Amino acid sequence: MVDKNITGHIGVQKYLCTISWRNGQLIMNQRKSADRNDLTPNRYSFLLASLERCTLSTLRMYIDRKGWLILEINNILNATQETEDDLTIIISRNISFSTEITLEQKERLYLIAEKCPVSRVLKGKITVNSN
Repeated sequence: MVDKNITGHIGVQKYLCTISWRNGQLIMNQRKSADRNDLTPNRYSFLLASLERCTLSTLRMYIDRKGWLILEINNILNATQETEDDLTIIISRNISFSTEITLEQKERLYLIAEKCPVSRVLKGKITVNSN
C-alpha cells in the first residue's frame, strides 16, 4: 500500500510528533489545551483528509474517463462516535458537484465514492500488529 515505511518520532515536547513519509514530513500534535499549541490538524482530521483525497481523486478519474463535464467536485466529511465507550465511528460524506447532473449520474458517482481505496480499507477488517 505504501512504497516506503512511514516513521514517527516524539521527543520531550508533549504530544508533538514528527511523521516522515516517502518525500517529506508531517508535524502532528494533540488539540490545543492550556499547555499545548494547536499547530496541526488532529489525528482524526488526518484520517478524514486521507479519505477526502481518495474520494475526490477517485471521482475525478471516473468523471474524466466517462467524459462528463463536471468542473468541480466538493466534499464535506465529518466523523461522530456514538458513545465514549463505543468504538463505532460514523463518517458522513456529503458530495456535491458544480454542474447539474442526472440522478443516474449522481447515484453512480456515490457508488464510485464508496469504492475508493481508503473507503474500502475503512469498511474492511483492519489488523494492527505491534512488535
